[in-house]
Amino acid sequence: MTFWTSNEIIDRRVDTGPFDIVGDLHGCADELIELMNRLDYRVDLGSSEGGTRVRVVNPSGRRLVLVGDLVDRGPRSPDALRIAMSMVEAGQALCVPGNHDAKFLRWLQGRNVTLTHGLDATVEQMSAEPPEFHARVRDFLEALPLHLWLDGGALAVAHAGILEEMIGSTSGEVRKFCLYGDNDGTDANGLPIRYHWAAGYSGSTAIVYGHTPVEAPDWVNNTLCIDTACCFGGKLTALRWPEREVVSVTARSAYAQRRRPLGHPPTRPTS
Repeated sequence: MTFWTSNEIIDRRVDTGPFDIVGDLHGCADELIELMNRLDYRVDLGSSEGGTRVRVVNPSGRRLVLVGDLVDRGPRSPDALRIAMSMVEAGQALCVPGNHDAKFLRWLQGRNVTLTHGLDATVEQMSAEPPEFHARVRDFLEALPLHLWLDGGALAVAHAGILEEMIGSTSGEVRKFCLYGDNDGTDANGLPIRYHWAAGYSGSTAIVYGHTPVEAPDWVNNTLCIDTACCFGGKLTALRWPEREVVSVTARSAYAQRRRPLGHPPTRPTS
């Protein structure tokens, strides 16, 4: 799999915002459009000769930042991808990959993956899309930075989180942490065993992330998880930066069944 490894792509400290950082989409395009309307973006998805076109108008000049997991579980992964790709290409948004995007990318690359955890829904939805769209999505996902360092160093965005010493760096260890957080093996249900890395964070850079569904965002040691379980019937949440204002919309349905309770995982045991 290929993601950008250039530190220059990650280091966007010259980008000062303001930003609207949006949590895990998981194919919930209806909720994304509703949330963007609340944030004063206007989204138009219409048909054109080449397929579905996207036009986004943002009078305020703010930029969206997507924390990854664009696909799986929800009903409209292709449209979630269209909106993300169109806005990134137009300079209206930034985006980092999530672990679901990484697995979907492996499928797009023709690699052998198991169609579980909602990837089956994405693959089915993508079957209606032309090969050109598949190629465009593959190129888009391959080009995403693992994390973003923004606003003069005051803010970092990574899908599953990032440790202070990793910010601005690239390596296999950084890639794994950004996509999966602090985890260790799997439990009896085949789910990754996760640990609450943010409980020990003490950095001055604010970290905004997703990956671990919580009932509501709450600041923990200058970190904020904004995955509020939209695909499970919760909410889709955005953090307005630098205002630190939280804006949410309620999911229209529970598109998938939760296999673990909402909330932060336990801290890693110490020996």
